[in-house]
Amino acid sequence: MATKEVPLRPRQIDFADVWRWVKRLPVLPLIMLAPLLVFGILGSLIYLHNPHYPDLTIVLQPPAWLPGGSWSYPLGTDQMGRDVFSRLVEGARVSLLVGLFGVLLSNFIGTVIGLVAGYFGRAADQVLMRLVDVWMGVPGIFFTLMFVAVVRRAGMTGLPPVIIAIGLTMWPMCARMVRAEVLAVKQLDYVAMAKVMGASNSRILVKHLFPNVMNTVVVLTSVGLGGAIMMESGLSFLGVGVMPPNTSWGMLIAQSVAYMSSAWWIPVFAGVVLTMTILGANLLGDWLRDALDPRTRQSTIR
Repeated sequence: MATKEVPLRPRQIDFADVWRWVKRLPVLPLIMLAPLLVFGILGSLIYLHNPHYPDLTIVLQPPAWLPGGSWSYPLGTDQMGRDVFSRLVEGARVSLLVGLFGVLLSNFIGTVIGLVAGYFGRAADQVLMRLVDVWMGVPGIFFTLMFVAVVRRAGMTGLPPVIIAIGLTMWPMCARMVRAEVLAVKQLDYVAMAKVMGASNSRILVKHLFPNVMNTVVVLTSVGLGGAIMMESGLSFLGVGVMPPNTSWGMLIAQSVAYMSSAWWIPVFAGVVLTMTILGANLLGDWLRDALDPRTRQSTIR
């Protein structure tokens, strides 16, 4: 006897579930980080004009909505007639590169030191943690200024000196956080079982401990991105960070200080996107901390 086929009904979308999923997304942090991400990723595709090309016939032209402005230069021009919008886009690309690679370098150093100190303990822990204490006692701005100056005198130019300086400055916090996580995780039964089964220390560190501290590292990466961009902007403002022909938001603010009263739009727009980026990165870090915490995630789902 042939069975009667039942036609499949199309699955209906539960908009209530979709809305609950959307509400859990970090909408505000993503909006604040949009200028950094869109400008930094698309880069030259959205330039209105060459950000390095001066035009002395349109020096200090105001934004388009002010008298004397033009929609060809929607955010106005700077003291050399360069398009402010295009220079903000160029600055976002540089800030994204320096901030991202700087924080990745710092978290790599901090994670390795934190894993070794927390797992081996005793002498290794004492030596590495005292190194962290000493390093945290060194003023970050002093170290970065000295490091960038010495490295550039030695012949290294471009963005690498700034990236390395940021990475060598920010790692102690990551090392402390990772060490604290490892001290708790290494007491668990599965780590003891791995030791009994003859697993090497390197395998335990990589296969068992590192995955358990990844949540902390991801959160520190998001929060550290804002700190790295702020540090790069500070160095560029002081004249030792990103060097021409590259452009950064800190450099834009520094170059416009003398024109603050007559061309307020240059430092204001650069300051706004810089503030939005730093605040957005911090808020995203808070969201990631809550989202990656199993206890918080369960309460959110309910």
